[in-house]
Amino acid sequence: MPYMLNMGLFLCIFIMPYVSNIRLYPIKSLDAVEVEKATILPSGALKHDREYAICDDQDRFVNGKRNAKIHLVRSHFTLKDRTVSLKIPGNNSLQTFHLDDEKQAPEAALSEYFGFAVKLQKNSVMGFPDDTDSPGSTVISTATLTEVTSWFPDISLDEMRRRLRANIEIGGDIPPFWEDKLFAEAENHIFFRVGKVRFLGINPCARCVVPTRDSVTGERYANFQKIFVNKRKETLPEWVASSRFNHFYRLSVNTRLPASEAGKILQIGDEVEIFSELI
Repeated sequence: MPYMLNMGLFLCIFIMPYVSNIRLYPIKSLDAVEVEKATILPSGALKHDREYAICDDQDRFVNGKRNAKIHLVRSHFTLKDRTVSLKIPGNNSLQTFHLDDEKQAPEAALSEYFGFAVKLQKNSVMGFPDDTDSPGSTVISTATLTEVTSWFPDISLDEMRRRLRANIEIGGDIPPFWEDKLFAEAENHIFFRVGKVRFLGINPCARCVVPTRDSVTGERYANFQKIFVNKRKETLPEWVASSRFNHFYRLSVNTRLPASEAGKILQIGDEVEIFSELI
């Protein structure tokens, strides 16, 4: 009997939603770093996520929304050493820079590439999220990524991950759009826990032009947004908080975190638990 109980417990743990991947984007709009664990900042953001941003001389972001050329820049980060290696079109060599001590060199290289002056701005408190009211991690499930990928025969699962750029991916025996359970009707927020970290689910993330483009070449996928909107509407779960969908070009969940969560660690394998009470 104890053996059977243990097996039942094992199966229960195995199928529960859990963190299957954590991705940080040290420089906004450039490539991701996959990590085993990440630290929660006092703002609720993940340490090193969107810590830097490329900006023009008017402090506007140079990102995929405004400049498709950024898709062609490849980057590799070593967070421990605080370095970034950039492969910029037109330059055959891989250039490595220290993010804190050598900002002028990557700024010069990127300025030459874009054709106008850019600078690297730093924010170690909150980073540079698109939604400054909800600077916590963006959350999506593997099941959702797999379903959405099936809508576009020429796009792979990994490519869809790169296009949607979420921080936390949830695995487990869950259906597509499971993460839509993490937000409620307007003015209400769902309380959920990832490992020891408490989150507030806020709303489904409105997407921009970036997912319509190839993450490596910048080439636009014809009718991507139209296909996405039609399929998202068609597959919207019956139980979803539908008032949050003023349009159907929304996917993944924006979050906030209580100040009490600062310093806690989020890691691969953490189980995800939803609480019924609204906040």
